[in-house]
Amino acid sequence: MPVTLRQLDIFRTVARTGSYTRAAEELHLTQPAVFAQVRQLEEHLQTPLIERIGKMLHLTVAGETVLASARTILDEVASLEMRLADLKGLKRGRLALCIVSTAKYDIPGRLGPFSRANPGIDIALTVGNREELLARFAANEDDLYILGTVPETLQAEWRPYAANPLVVVAAPEHRLAGRKGLGPEDIASEPFILRESGSGTRAAMERYFDENGIAPPVTMELGANEAVKEAVRTGLGLSVVSRGSAELELETGRLVALDIKGFPILRHWHVAWPRGKRLSPAAEAFLDMLAPEQEIV
Repeated sequence: MPVTLRQLDIFRTVARTGSYTRAAEELHLTQPAVFAQVRQLEEHLQTPLIERIGKMLHLTVAGETVLASARTILDEVASLEMRLADLKGLKRGRLALCIVSTAKYDIPGRLGPFSRANPGIDIALTVGNREELLARFAANEDDLYILGTVPETLQAEWRPYAANPLVVVAAPEHRLAGRKGLGPEDIASEPFILRESGSGTRAAMERYFDENGIAPPVTMELGANEAVKEAVRTGLGLSVVSRGSAELELETGRLVALDIKGFPILRHWHVAWPRGKRLSPAAEAFLDMLAPEQEIV
């Protein structure tokens, strides 16, 4: 059996995630199916590509060589599909987006009108944390990437498309709820709930703490916005979140935004893509749709 594009794609995903299980979750396959495809690729090439050392997967020298070729082949196939899509206009095509988890409260609402206007475009949406997005960016896995702050070292073209203010949230019965004109000193001893290391929201919060010379105690570190909001609602502490991610809770009174000097922290949503990447017609059309109608402040 010849090497298939599917095998190369699965192998590339395993190499990037370092796990058969995580690759299976991302590809919506079973772990045994992913393992079997990699084994078939190894058998066809007559060389081991992945070795397990302890609990970690590592590429062999041959695996590194195959990975480089797999990326080239898959990128060329994607380029071919884009050139064919150019000939067809937007009647058919595919748009692959990767977004940070906090953007899941913003992007789906924008994808709805885009999909209705372009029913022939298949949309693949991957949601992950900031580190996962940057890993996918480095591997050129998607067309466009949605995130908060774009790292200065990232070889990217990007543009802001919407405001993304950060607010301090608390349970409605918290002692600071409803008070006006609070300062950094008022929250200096309050327990805080943090997002995971690498989160853009966490980085902005820690920067605020440093700039104001405070070090509130950290009671919990959570990897999902929903878990953070629930922990705050039950009175476990305060947190800093994207206002968009807590809009429903703020409107219904399940959470309150505190009036603190320096908040909201004004940030923006950005759409980015690898520098020099030739965007597909579908990606260009989505970029046009994201263009803000007025200047973002």
